[in-house]
Amino acid sequence: PVRKFPGRPTRPVRRVWVGKNTLLSTPAVSAVIRERSGADGSKATGAFILTASHNPGGPTEDFGIKYNMENGGPAPESITDKIYENTKTIKEYPIAQDLPNVDISAVGVTSFEGPEGKFDVEVFDSADDYVKLMKSIFDFEAIRKLLSSPKFTFCYDALHGVAGAYAHRIFVEELGAQESALLNCTPKEDFGGGHPDPNLTYAKELVARMGLGKSDTGGEPPEFGAAADGDADRNMILGKRFFVTPSDSVAIIAANAIGAIPYFSSGLKGVARSMPTSAALDVVAKSLNLKFFEVPTGWKFFGNLMDAGMCSVCGEESFGTGSDHIREKDGIWAVLAWMSILAHKNKGNIDGNAKLVSVEDIVRQHWATYGRHYYTRYDYENVDAGKAKELMEHLVKLQSSIPEVNKIVKGIRSDVASVASADEFEYKDPVDGSISKHQGIRYLFEDGSRLVFRLSGTGSEGATIRLYIEQYEKDASKTGRESQEALSPLVDLALKLSKMEEFTGRSAPTVIT
Repeated sequence: PVRKFPGRPTRPVRRVWVGKNTLLSTPAVSAVIRERSGADGSKATGAFILTASHNPGGPTEDFGIKYNMENGGPAPESITDKIYENTKTIKEYPIAQDLPNVDISAVGVTSFEGPEGKFDVEVFDSADDYVKLMKSIFDFEAIRKLLSSPKFTFCYDALHGVAGAYAHRIFVEELGAQESALLNCTPKEDFGGGHPDPNLTYAKELVARMGLGKSDTGGEPPEFGAAADGDADRNMILGKRFFVTPSDSVAIIAANAIGAIPYFSSGLKGVARSMPTSAALDVVAKSLNLKFFEVPTGWKFFGNLMDAGMCSVCGEESFGTGSDHIREKDGIWAVLAWMSILAHKNKGNIDGNAKLVSVEDIVRQHWATYGRHYYTRYDYENVDAGKAKELMEHLVKLQSSIPEVNKIVKGIRSDVASVASADEFEYKDPVDGSISKHQGIRYLFEDGSRLVFRLSGTGSEGATIRLYIEQYEKDASKTGRESQEALSPLVDLALKLSKMEEFTGRSAPTVIT
């Protein structure tokens, strides 16, 4: 094999590293690229990740290929575009014959002679580099003390994804949690027949155990629960009978990072969120005087900021949270961050009879300090692509006159704040100057609320319209309302302003998050 990068001399690849049993999480791959050194001091120049989580292909859409670069992050479009161009001209490729069998279940090196000389396949422990990195970020002793308290109970659901390969090592072996705290932590090729999406719909077993199911399962739920997706880069955080939105989660981690997480003790370089994610992080950034960035959807935008030393913590509404320790979102990192915050808040409560500060307590205190961003997402899937484009064009046209928009708004709902500004989101990357256009349509209200409309997948299979509805409430006496009730006026406005049913023929969304 020969590596070819634009502007660089080609040279043969002489060594391949493979995680034991080929079970490497996406965050761990990023950590290995960035942190691992071979016996001769060599570093990885990149990595291939084979996972159902990335642009799934194959007959049953359960196989995707992703390439990560030398910084540990996903390949930018400039690289993937060149790879794609090569696929249009390639006529043949050689396949090596008579390769020796490599036992991927045992750590060790298999060597053989190739046309360019010696070639090594090294199988290494999948968890070692990642665990070492986590221990350099968090105070494991403080977390261990929390987990050892009989007052603190915990449940982690890997949904039979690759996170299971790390859960036992980190939570049981390193932190002393009970084996019974782990749920669905045996990685399975078919994810046990389930769908490994860490949300309230698919993590049914965890949701029931945490007291959030439709029926009472009996017994007291654990204090803290979390779930992972198939490749362990996304996460869901739960408290006892309490769900933490991903938008709130990243804001709360940022607000508490300096005091609770040793890695951030000297301060945060900046924070960032994807544009559709709620503005909860913006309020924290403003209050703490932090650099703040709003970027298009896609982790590569965070990676650019991190490589330039401009961002420490970031997140997106689709259950992705991370920091500059790697260049991917990181589900287990987010769980350890929350455990660190809980350990920090409960320093004086672990021993004795004092009541523990709960996940719900932390979130409600955050709302009291920064206000609450009530938030929901409506997905309309497989909409006629032509009609979906017409809807978006209608919304852009409306933006030409804010006074006219406000007349329409007040005609629909007099109890909603006036629109302050409206635009089609465009991002100029402060690092490389690249411009990303048509990233979503925004209506920004005078009280800090927002409506966002995004269109994706406009091919022959139909389009998906995503509608994000966010009501900001800074009156502490009103932050405890039911989300549905608080969001109802804006939901009504969004559907009527966009003429959703008229354009799509849909009286209800496919999915509500």
